[in-house]
Amino acid sequence: MSSRHLGRTVAMQTLYEWDFNAGRTEVKAILERNLKDMAAGLTEPDFPRQLVAGVIKNQTEIDGMIVQYAPEWPLEKITIIDRNVLRLGIYELKFVADIPAKVAINEAIEIAKAFGGESSGKFINGVLGAIYKEMGEKETINPKV
Repeated sequence: MSSRHLGRTVAMQTLYEWDFNAGRTEVKAILERNLKDMAAGLTEPDFPRQLVAGVIKNQTEIDGMIVQYAPEWPLEKITIIDRNVLRLGIYELKFVADIPAKVAINEAIEIAKAFGGESSGKFINGVLGAIYKEMGEKETINPKV
């Protein structure tokens, strides 16, 4: 498993726990525990930190995009795994300039397949694919992580 894939996985698991607890637990504490317990040898520990911080900072806008591109699915009805995989994928698509859009989408799909339900990969692909199609070739809102 690549370092960045592991970093994304730790970020998703952190966001999952934070979301599951309705934000009552400090996300930084969850992340540091997860880095220690699940990714002690991670070569880029700042990568999942940047992902989590970016998702939290931009959550309102990201959640708005989920609502816009998955209108049949109210945000609270999307499984916690799928919701947080989408948050990570959208964050990478829209806010991180140095990650190619197709990499962000493929990584999100792989994480959804590994941790989500039977149709999670297709759902994530559909939502992120629609966003990518509309935004064109890598239009980022803020090219800095």
